[in-house]
This record gives sequence, C-alpha cells and structure tokens, in this order.
Amino acid sequence: MFCPTLNKRPAWKVLEKHRKTLEKTRMRDLFAADSQRFDRFSLSAGGLFLDYSKNRITDNTMPLLYDLAKVCGVEEWRNRMFAGEKINISEDRPVLHTALRRPAGDSVTVDSENIMPFIHGTLSKMEKFSRDVRSGTWKGHTGKKITDIVNIGIGGSDLGPRMVCRALRNEAISEPAVHFVSNVDGTDIQQTLRGLSPETTLFIVASKTFTTQETMANAQTARQWLLSSLKEDKAVARHFTALSVNADAAVSFGIPADNLFPFRDWVGGRYSLWSAIGLSICLEHGFDAFRDLLRGAYEMDTHFRAAPLNRNMPVILALLGIWYRNFWKAQCYAVLPYAQNLSLFPAWLQQVDMESNGKSASRNGNTIFYETGPAIFGTAGTDCQHSFFQLIHQGTDIIPCDFIGVKEPMSPHTGQHKMLLANMAAQGQALMEGRDEKSSVGNPHRSFSGNRPSNTLIMERLDARHLGMLLALYEHKIFVQGIIWSINSFDQWGVELGKILTSDILNGKGALDSSTRGILQRFDIT
Repeated sequence: MFCPTLNKRPAWKVLEKHRKTLEKTRMRDLFAADSQRFDRFSLSAGGLFLDYSKNRITDNTMPLLYDLAKVCGVEEWRNRMFAGEKINISEDRPVLHTALRRPAGDSVTVDSENIMPFIHGTLSKMEKFSRDVRSGTWKGHTGKKITDIVNIGIGGSDLGPRMVCRALRNEAISEPAVHFVSNVDGTDIQQTLRGLSPETTLFIVASKTFTTQETMANAQTARQWLLSSLKEDKAVARHFTALSVNADAAVSFGIPADNLFPFRDWVGGRYSLWSAIGLSICLEHGFDAFRDLLRGAYEMDTHFRAAPLNRNMPVILALLGIWYRNFWKAQCYAVLPYAQNLSLFPAWLQQVDMESNGKSASRNGNTIFYETGPAIFGTAGTDCQHSFFQLIHQGTDIIPCDFIGVKEPMSPHTGQHKMLLANMAAQGQALMEGRDEKSSVGNPHRSFSGNRPSNTLIMERLDARHLGMLLALYEHKIFVQGIIWSINSFDQWGVELGKILTSDILNGKGALDSSTRGILQRFDIT
C-alpha cells in the first residue's frame, strides 16, 4: 500500500486540525489536571520501559496517529518484511536483518531457499573461530597467540560493532583487545597500529562488496604493514579474515575461503551488526554475549510483530516522531543516553535513521511534498548538559528528546549513578515545566518557555540482551516512519554519487567545475 499523497489523506487532515487545538495547551497543565497521565502514557516491553507522558498529546492524539499508521499499511508492510518479501523496491531485495536473530528451527524463504540453515551455519563458524582466537588455539604465522584485533570497515561495518563493543566493555576480558579503523585518513590506521605487533595482530576486513574505497585502502595498508615484518605472503592467511558477500575478491586479496564469514545482500550495511559483521563483538566479548544480543533483538522483533499498535513500543516512538516532524515542523531530534558506555549510540543511530529515511522520493518514484527524516544529534549525559542543552531549553526551535537511562549501576560508585539519573530526570522535568518570568525574578534571560517534549527509556541493565532490545526498538521505529512517509528505508543512493566522483577525480576523469578544480589545485591534486 502506497501513500504518495500522504498529506492529502483524511487521517492527515484530521491530525492537522487536532494539532491546532493544542497550540496553547501546556503539558504542565495536563499533568496537574490528570494524576494518571504517567500510567496511561507509559508501557514496558521485556526489560525496557518507555514513559511518553511528557509529550504534547492528549487522549485524542494517539488514536488519530494510530489511524494514520493503519491507513498507511504499517501492519501489512511489517508482515511483508518479516515474510521475506522484496520490500527494498529500488534494489529488488528482501529486508531480512531480522532473520539473523531468529531461532534455527524457523523457516524464512528467499528465492525458494530456506535461509535459516545458512544463517546458523555462519553463526556456528563465528562461534568456533571466536572461541579459538580467545583461547589461543588460533595462532598467528609465527605461532604466537593473537592479542589484538583490528576491525577495518566503514559505516555499518564499523559503527554497529564499534558501538556494541563500547557499550559492553564492562564485560570485556583483557585479551584480545579490539580496535577499529574506518577513516581513509591515513592517521587513523597509523595511530591504531602504533604499539601493535604484526605477530600477534589479526585483521578483520569488513566490507559487504569488498570494494569499498576507504576500507580497501586501509586493508592494503594493513597488509603492507604485516608483510613488511613477516615477509611471507602466506602470513596473510593467519592474520586476516573477511566479512563479505564477495568471496572471490577476498580470496584474491590473500584471505583463504576458510577465513571468510559470509552474509547475503538482503542485509543492509547499517543493519549488519547482527550478521558476520558482528565478529569483532564475538572476539571481544565472547560468542555467548553475541548470542544474548541476538536474543534481545529477537524479543523486540516478537513484540513489534505481536503487540497491538496502541501497546507497541516501536510504533509509539515512530508516531510521536511523525507528530513532531510533520505537524510541529521539528527539524531535529536529540538522543541522550545517560550512560557513558552508550556514548556511541547516537552516532550509530544517526546512520541507521538518516541513511534510511533521508529521502525525498516516494517508493513509486514521485517527489514528496512533506517532511521526512529529521536531523539527529546527541551524546552521553551529563556531558550533553554542558554543550548543546542551552539550545534545547531556550532555543527558538522545538527539539524533541529521547532520554535513555540504565537502572542498574555499571560501576561501584552508586552515589554517582544516583546523581546521573537525577540529572536525567531533572532535564526532562525542566524541558516540560519550564520557568516563567515571575519565577525567574522578572529576568527574561532566566525564563524557560518549557512545553518541550521528551521520551524517557529505562533499561533494567546494560547487558547484551537489553542492548539488543534497544537497538531493534530503534530499527523498527525507523521502519514504521519510512512506511508512513512512503519511502524505501533500505536503499542509500544518496551516498553513491560522491563515491563515483571521487573515483573520477583520482583517475583524472570527468568535467570539474571551477570551484572543485580550484580546491584540488590548492591540495596539489591534479
């Protein structure tokens, strides 16, 4: 079901009228008038709790948003995705990152093949390899134990596993230490390799196509670094693995087929941490942790598939995002994890969300005349309070916020944990209530308009299972928004043109405008 004229639909028009009735409604008055507001606008799913009571909504708002979801076919498209239909229309592919976390006994068919044996065969290979490396059974070319892993990738092949490894680092053992290289700037890999030994370093080349410019440039540099010390080409086989769809290219690089961990083209790069791309997670945290990550994501998948719209956490988050983006014209939204170990979560979400829904053409190729994906920013609390919170509190734009807190302390400093969570709760209250000029002693510089929306997500603890649930929650939120906006959330043609022009510049091809030519001359690139 397509919605190319979304803003012309009756359900949309009703929401526009409803939004006007809330223009002067203040959330603090809604709370004062309703002692049950928190209970009605909150829900749990597994180990996650969502409070969405601090939003510009009344009892009438959410049913109208649910109606919009229904007329746009959210439930039908959700079922089609899980069934393996080719909903990635522009690339004629299914969208099956969810299959990567399904039990082995399930059946998911793609082009007459049940893909579950392939998925669990790769998982078994990842389990054996990670256990061998961590135990010291797998040794380098000179017989020494691997002490350091360097994951070479970019985008989803870097941000996903890097973020998970950071989030779970309280549970990591001392060896092997996992490092990440993504930037084609040579200083990235140079600084990473400084202090490492070629004899005890294992490289993971993570590239879906095994042709990604930045990744392959870094992989070649790593190969040269290794061979400058170990000399023999056959050393590559004991110090390089590949995570890719393109087995032939990996073998040509010198990586034997036994060191290849495959996945398929129905896994988008930004959704790929659940696939072989998660090998670095297995190596740093152990395969059991990776299995728990998959299990948590599967629990959220099950909730998303089974829960009615009005008790469905991804759907509710998605609809609130639609409410602010399209009806209140919020251009940005902030994601604020009050957990230092989740400091990379906003960066991961930026790619997953903005690369998915930063589109201006509908699924059937028509130009869209309404707003789609917002700009996303954020960092860990409490650092964020001393950087950009001034804008969120007193700026001229509405910036909806998602606060994410962890109930169980991750350090023995429980007093500081209480202070951390108190800060998070206070920020949400301040955004909602504000402070008028009377309360601020008549000083307009100290007054806060308030009435600024936020959601609060509480995780019971930050472990692999709960992290899996959190990541899948946001994946499904993004999916729902894409369906309502009638866009294909699973291609990324917008990033391709820059890659093509980079190749043209490096190969001396193509016409250049005067500005680009002048810049290249300044850099002595001709």
